[in-house]
Amino acid sequence: MDNGIGFKLNNIEEKEIKPLSGGLMLLLVLIGFGVSVWAIIAGSISLSKEDYAIGTVLLTGGILLVVILSIMLNGFHILNPNEALVLTLFGKYYGTIKKEGFYYTNPFAGAINPARSAAPSAVAPAVAYGATTTAVTTQQPGGKKISTKTLTFSNERQKVNDVLGNPIIIGAVVIWRVADPTKAVFNVDNYKTFLAIQCDSTIRNVARLYPYDTMENDADEKTLRGSSQEIADSMRVELQQRVSEAGLEIKEVRITHLSYAEEIAAAMLQRQQAVAVIAARQKIVEGAVSMVKMAIDQLGQEDIVILDDERKAAMVSNLLVVLCGNKDAQPIVNSGSIY
Repeated sequence: MDNGIGFKLNNIEEKEIKPLSGGLMLLLVLIGFGVSVWAIIAGSISLSKEDYAIGTVLLTGGILLVVILSIMLNGFHILNPNEALVLTLFGKYYGTIKKEGFYYTNPFAGAINPARSAAPSAVAPAVAYGATTTAVTTQQPGGKKISTKTLTFSNERQKVNDVLGNPIIIGAVVIWRVADPTKAVFNVDNYKTFLAIQCDSTIRNVARLYPYDTMENDADEKTLRGSSQEIADSMRVELQQRVSEAGLEIKEVRITHLSYAEEIAAAMLQRQQAVAVIAARQKIVEGAVSMVKMAIDQLGQEDIVILDDERKAAMVSNLLVVLCGNKDAQPIVNSGSIY
């Protein structure tokens, strides 16, 4: 199978086995232990009576039965809901148990879970790329069982460059689960570490395709701040493609933190403030012009005062100063002619 990167994976097809009932086998093992204890006691009594032939057979048989039954105890497995068990037998894939219950399998078949403890190397992606915080993943239950429950992976904060080259701090959380335990065990070395690295790479790859924000009124352009949900969906799709070979299912990706890096945060804040001030001034001027036009039109229509062009210009200038000024205008009473 080609994973799209240029090399082929030796995938192992999942084989769900039907193990024996653990309760029935436990009953047989207990009966066997009872028989072995009786044989050992009977053999000891026979030897004490100098009946060496029967005593030796019974004692030896009882001891061998105890050894065999002790080995058989390794075949018992208890699975809780949303757990799976991947078994190998002498280095070969034996099968997978995915249903909860009490089962008995070949006692020589061993369970494998490469991520049965928290993977320390999950921090490696954050350190390698210079992130400010470490990546944290939810630990799965101990032992060799593989949890198929919905888990979270938090890639807290890392510094990346957007499409304009501005350094930004972005963090995301991934909702995921193990969909194919067999692939998770055999296709990658440690599926938790694999998820951590691929998550870090995906966030960086997608974040650098978009600007943090646009300073122009372009509603069609996607930005990290304005289109976070659409970009998070893009991250989910790309991350799913990357981790599908490990048998993982990505349910959701959410952007939990987004900001400019400290070195440009102040400058970008001033730029945003300037854009906001310009936009506000444009609205003020548009409103002032319409009000001035309305005032002149109403004065002319109702013949309240006859204004020539020069007086109209003076009136427009005064009204614009009053309406567009930052401070309250100081009135000047003119008692004579304007000429």
